[in-house]
Formats: sequence, structure tokens, C-alpha cells
Amino acid sequence: MDIKQVLQSSGFTFSKRYGQNFITDTNLLRAVALDAGLTESDVCVEVGAGAGSLTRELCAAAKEVITFEVDERLKSVLEITLGDCGNCRVVFADVLKAGKEVLRAQVGGKYKVAANLPYYITTPLIFFFLDDENCESITVMVQKEVAERLVSPAGCAEYGAVSAQVALMGSVKITRVVPRNMFYPVPNVDSAVIRIDIAPKIRDKATRDRVSRVIAAAFSMRRKTLANNLSSALNIPRAEAVKAITSCGFKEDIRGERLGVEDFIALTEKLG
Repeated sequence: MDIKQVLQSSGFTFSKRYGQNFITDTNLLRAVALDAGLTESDVCVEVGAGAGSLTRELCAAAKEVITFEVDERLKSVLEITLGDCGNCRVVFADVLKAGKEVLRAQVGGKYKVAANLPYYITTPLIFFFLDDENCESITVMVQKEVAERLVSPAGCAEYGAVSAQVALMGSVKITRVVPRNMFYPVPNVDSAVIRIDIAPKIRDKATRDRVSRVIAAAFSMRRKTLANNLSSALNIPRAEAVKAITSCGFKEDIRGERLGVEDFIALTEKLG
């Protein structure tokens, strides 16, 4: 099926507002579905059906695909491209605004996410699904520099709060790099596919939320020391922050970007 031709014949025009860049290469689309590790017993959630090109490959691999699409102008396009996919359900809604209750009502249980995410909502969407206990894995196409940030280890220039927060929730890897000329229309940046297998380092949500707050505090002001950031963001005496840091074996002038997720877990315990 020629997706470009379908789009043109339907009179569809791309919207910058929705960050629409579609993939038409069948081999790449199949590779993304393969990266997601979908089986015939899996329910797959997709965000951003677009023209349905990736959706078709997900349908070929999964038991059922529920795809959320915010642009209702794509209805006529999706009726053509997904018309023969009997295991697909298109929900015209913004999944972030609809919230988890709507998501759970549509899915009804465990699921895996696979999507070519709009760049402008990449991080909020990833954390939306990371926070849902029914989500087993997230395989998404994102901006290459975002992917590099997500997989970056402590001490690297790209490492930050997002890197540590994702590491707290599971293991993440880049499965493939996708050059910009694979998209239609062509964006200004290259992309990469990442896969996050969700396995929280801490099962208790209240404890995990405490670690998450410490991570956020550690990176609240990048140029400041960890002790100063913790004192300011958590509203605790600096001496208390220094005591917790040094009891973990670190120097008191260390910066947050030097700590890995296990270090943040230990630090949170010391902070009490």
C-alpha cells in the first residue's frame, strides 16, 4: 500500500502542531514491531496512528492493537489503511488528556507500547506509561538526542534527571538509529528507537516516589553541588544533606550527575 498516495488522494495536509512525520519504509516498520517483542498473545498500545503504516505492522505481530490518534482529519485515511486490520481499534483522543482511566477502559489489562512518538510530547508520554503498572514495555521512536540522554550512564554529559528516573523504572537500550530521510515529510533531526523493559528497582511505590523526588532535587540546579540542591529543593539543613552524602561514601562537594540510580536509592535511605 502506497501511504504517500493515500495521503495525497485524501487531501491530507501535515500539521506542525501535532509534529507529524510518518514512516513509509515497510522494512523499517517491521523492524520496529520486531524490536517491541510483540507476540500473538500481546495487546499493543500505540500513540499516534498517523497514516496507519506502523499500526499495520503492529497488528500483524500482536493479538490486538489499540491506537490513539489526536488528529481526527486522519479518519478517512485510516479507514483505507487499516480497513482490513480486524484486530485494530482506533481511539481518537489525546491519551495524556484522557488519562489512565480511559486507557485502562480501552485496554483492560497488561499491554506493551509501540509507537513513533511526536517529538514534542516524548518525555511526558514515556513517564505516563512508566507510571502505569499494566504497562510491560515501551518501544518508541524518539529524537536521537533524547534517546542518547535516556540511555546515558552517570558521569556522561548527556546524563540527567530523566536518565536516572527511567533507570529507576527499568532497563533501557537503543535498538536502532533511524536517519531523518526515512520520514515523510523529512524532519530536521535523526531519530532512534528505544526499548524500555519495565522492572522497577523498588516495588513499593511510596518509596520509589521518595527516590524520584531526591533525583529531581539533585538536578534542580545543574551548576550547584548535590548538597546545595538537596538542601534547597527538599527544604532540609545543608548539614543534613552533607551527612547523608558522605555516609554513602561520596565527597561533600559531589554533583548529582555523578550518582547512578543505585546511589540515589542509597542516598534516599540515608536521608530518611
